[in-house]
Amino acid sequence: MSISNQSNIIHKLAAVLGNILVFLFPKKASELSKNRITLIHKNKNNLNIPERLMRFALVNKLDKIQDYDKIAEMNRNFWVNKEATELFSDTEDKFENDFLPNCSFVFDLLKKELLNESEEFDTLVEIGTGNGEVLNYLSAEFPQINRFVGIDLSSDQIEINKERFSNNKRVEFVTADASDWVNQHGSSNTIFVSSDGVLEYFLEQQLQEFLNQVYRLGKTFFVAIEPNGVDHNFETNPNSQLYGKEPSFSHNYPKLFKNAGFNLWHFSQKTGFKGGTQTFVGAKY
Repeated sequence: MSISNQSNIIHKLAAVLGNILVFLFPKKASELSKNRITLIHKNKNNLNIPERLMRFALVNKLDKIQDYDKIAEMNRNFWVNKEATELFSDTEDKFENDFLPNCSFVFDLLKKELLNESEEFDTLVEIGTGNGEVLNYLSAEFPQINRFVGIDLSSDQIEINKERFSNNKRVEFVTADASDWVNQHGSSNTIFVSSDGVLEYFLEQQLQEFLNQVYRLGKTFFVAIEPNGVDHNFETNPNSQLYGKEPSFSHNYPKLFKNAGFNLWHFSQKTGFKGGTQTFVGAKY
């Protein structure tokens, strides 16, 4: 029997067992599926085997959503909700296990790019800072930068971050919409960062307008680490498409950055990353 056939049998068996457990324990099933995004991204290490089987069955039964505006509204409503803090807590180990080994290389490349700049960049802004781990790390990696700002929609998580990183006087955390913050506080000589999936929650037109907005600030850098659907070929389908079961949006990031006027100093992808493709873009004014 091939590995593929064995995998299919295992998945079918897991679905059957999961559905049986969902039927037998409806209260637990309701707790697991109280929110679509939490259900999908719940850390498996925090679940016992029956709960994992139930989660697998529940995820497979999620209804498909095709209304782009509804998807964007649903995702935004989750990230401003207090439940987002549970997900950020669940993913703290991702910094050590995923970000450092798989994503930190792009910031080594950024260091080399900055050496070629005659102007100094005094501010780094992380859009969608989450639990603040990445911003705290970057403040140590870039000692020449004076100010590090972490923006997130979750006011609860921002308060957690303020307390957790209170000893790091170079970082600050702000509850804000990214576009509103750029309108009110954005300036040139700033580095913008998104990490582990943030821009994927923007509608394509919203993301294009946001990148246009950042570009108009003047001298800026942007590092985006974002997921794409494994089947999203930018050449055959240059536009955004749905990705995953949340769902979110798989954007053609090189195209959108170039449309805004940015020059790309880096573009790469890692396929098979968490079941999809991880895209790395380095752009500058």
